[in-house]
Formats: sequence, structure tokens, C-alpha cells
Amino acid sequence: MYDETKAVADDGAVFEFISLYVGEQSFCIELNRIREIRRWEPVTMLPHSPPFVLGVVNLRGAVIPIIDLASKLGFPPFEPTKRNVIIICNLGEQVIGLLVESVSEILTVDLSEMQEAPRIKEDANNTAICGVISIKDDMTRVIDLEAMMGIGEEPALNE
Repeated sequence: MYDETKAVADDGAVFEFISLYVGEQSFCIELNRIREIRRWEPVTMLPHSPPFVLGVVNLRGAVIPIIDLASKLGFPPFEPTKRNVIIICNLGEQVIGLLVESVSEILTVDLSEMQEAPRIKEDANNTAICGVISIKDDMTRVIDLEAMMGIGEEPALNE
């Protein structure tokens, strides 16, 4: 995610995010993490995988795990339709797909417009949200993909 210490040094630092909807709630992911956005397609299920892992897809010869972002964030899972999308994201050397209800727009945000997410309880699900952006009458939460997936702490697809 963004390096707050570097961003503070760069007065007027600007970030680009793509806004998306999960559980009828507004979230966003830093644009430079996104490789592509695809329509929903059926997945090949994997036995004994965590409940938030829907399965895998073959993307130009690479096997990509598909994560139900709603389930991962604590919302009830939803039945995907062809109106839903998969956001293919880079997490270092790993590539994952995130099933979301929809994507909305690209947001260009000055660092001063982003507020730190309140820490009510320190756990993996809480640290997945690293900031909040106020846009009109809505609050859009910024997802930290590494924190959400536990990268740097334990294997990426474990909970």
C-alpha cells in the first residue's frame, strides 16, 4: 500500500484508486495493484480451501486463486452472476482474483483527503482497511491487500 512516511515528505502526494462495491458497501484498491478487470467466470473449486477461496481460474496459462472479497471482509457471501467482476491483483510475486459486485470509477485522491481507519480491535480483518476517503456523502474504505491476505505474516491464502 502507500508509504505514509514518503507521502508526507512529498507534499501534495496523489494516489489513484479504483472504487468497487462489496456487500453493497464502497471500497477501493490502489490502482497500481490492479492487473486487469474481468467478467465473472465459473471457477474450479479446490478441496479443503478456506471458505473465502472460491476456486481457481486459468488466466493465460497461470492458475489464479479467486477470493470472495465479501466473505473475506466479513460480509455474507453472494451468488456470483455474469454482472459481477473479478479484479486481478498483483501482490508481490503472487497474483489473485477478487470477486466483487461491481467496479465504479477511478478516484484521484490527495493524501490529505485520506483519513486513517480507526482501530477498534487489532485483527487481520480490521487491519485490512488502512484508510477512509470521504467522497460527497459516502465513506469509501481503502483496502490494504497485503494486510487482508496476511502477506508477510503467514502463507497468503491462510486465515
